[in-house]
Amino acid sequence: MKVVIIGGVAGGATAAARLRRLDEAAEIIIFERGGYVSYANCGLPYYIGGVIKDRKKLTLQTPESFQRRFRIDVRIHSEVTEILREQKQVRVRETETGREYLESYDTLVYSPGAKPIEPPFAEKNDRTFTLRSVEDTYRIDDFLNENSVRSALVIGGGFIGLEVAENLVHRGISVTLLQLENQVMAPFDYDMACILHAHMKEKGIDLRLENKVTSLKKKGDGVVAEIEGKEPVSADMALLAIGVLPETELARSAGLELGIKGAVVVDERMRTSDSSIYAVGDAVQIQNRVSKERALVPLAGPANKQGRIAADNICGIPSVYHGAQGSSVMKLFDLTAACTGLNERSAKAAGIDAASVLLFLPSHATYYPGARNLTLKVLYEKESGRILGAQAIGFEGVEKRIDVMAVAIAANMCAQDLEELDLCYAPPYSSAKDPVNMAGYVIENIRSGIVLQHEWKDMERIMREKDALLLDVQTRQEFKESHFEGAVNIPVDELRERVSELDKKKMIYVNCYSGLRSYIACRILTGLGYRCSNLAGGMRFYEVVAEGGGYDNILRYSCGIKAECEK
Repeated sequence: MKVVIIGGVAGGATAAARLRRLDEAAEIIIFERGGYVSYANCGLPYYIGGVIKDRKKLTLQTPESFQRRFRIDVRIHSEVTEILREQKQVRVRETETGREYLESYDTLVYSPGAKPIEPPFAEKNDRTFTLRSVEDTYRIDDFLNENSVRSALVIGGGFIGLEVAENLVHRGISVTLLQLENQVMAPFDYDMACILHAHMKEKGIDLRLENKVTSLKKKGDGVVAEIEGKEPVSADMALLAIGVLPETELARSAGLELGIKGAVVVDERMRTSDSSIYAVGDAVQIQNRVSKERALVPLAGPANKQGRIAADNICGIPSVYHGAQGSSVMKLFDLTAACTGLNERSAKAAGIDAASVLLFLPSHATYYPGARNLTLKVLYEKESGRILGAQAIGFEGVEKRIDVMAVAIAANMCAQDLEELDLCYAPPYSSAKDPVNMAGYVIENIRSGIVLQHEWKDMERIMREKDALLLDVQTRQEFKESHFEGAVNIPVDELRERVSELDKKKMIYVNCYSGLRSYIACRILTGLGYRCSNLAGGMRFYEVVAEGGGYDNILRYSCGIKAECEK
């Protein structure tokens, strides 16, 4: 059996190694257009920032190591320019010599990856960069080392944009980040992204949302970006990070079936419309595991799994890919942000009737030193309580909770299942009631009608209601620091004795700092015959969103984002 693989890195290299482990006699050839066949793609921004200092650390495997350990023929600087399906051959051009030749195959694995989007407004010049390959990384690093760079434009607020922005700041460079939408990090909901906005600004990044770049050109010893309806922005260099597209020109020319954004259509065994050709990685269209919608998930984890599954099927081992949830995590300075499954936009697009809960909880027991809060948002299906997605942002324990949620989603668990999960506990690591368990409790409280909740985006409407009564159960000092205009302050521990001060005919909207004391207040009020609703996420979360959403006009006074755990 002879298998030809187009492209290395996550999908292609994984398929090659798995093929060898399953079939010692197979002839395996990898063609890689660049000079590196297997490298740490996700580590590239950290080399630019000097966190990873040794260039060799970025390379996971070399042609020599592949040959030595796996007897795999890796041909770098070799670009496949044509797939001849009828002849079962590929046309190859050696990029350094220009020599062309044909190579036959029994089975072809297509793993070209994705390419950075290069928008028409961006002029190609020596001060504008993209970051996708090792070569791109070295080019940026060399430029920074050889030039006096004091300022940089980053256009795009996805993973690469934010990670590069952070690492440029680490190098002492002033960064302006321009984002077309009203938030960074599209996998997160707007309100959760506002936490990232606040943190970026705190760390010195000039974040400009809803800025449409119409032109990016070199000007003198720098670049200038023209912004629709706003003043131009200048810097010493620019990085384009507005997303990627499947690199599928070869597949299109070969007549393979293509789907959304030109991605290659594959079945559950990673086979294309040609039974002799498999496709894996960023170039393929897959299924979202939760919504069952068509999706593109250009992440290393899915690419690795797909490469292994393709190799299994090539070797006669039935193996199925069930789709991806988009589980991902990123570091933003000292903050960690992670998510899995659907967000509110994708749930709505899929026609799922969903709701969410917000929790603000310490990462571990508060009596053990060093506890820091994390914000957890969990999306669930209203009727069944099935967990659809989760997002978390904090300083520690974030990815742990999202990993648990990812398993819960894959297992079709409901909120009640989260309540019953037996998770490890010791004071340095968690609480006896882990945030994941707490999410289950809160969802079930809402679904069963034990408590009503309203969200930050409901506050403007509530402020206009005639019969609305705003009750703030924070301490007097907290109330003095921040509260809604017109709110009545009765600390939760005084509520039973002072409940007669409240009008029983009115709907009472209760808030505290995080949503915990206001929940307790709601239980007290409900037990005494009052109608009430709890503000999800509390004043803390509202303040974060208000800073970036224009809602601060209904705040009496905002002291900013507090970092301590609520007592």
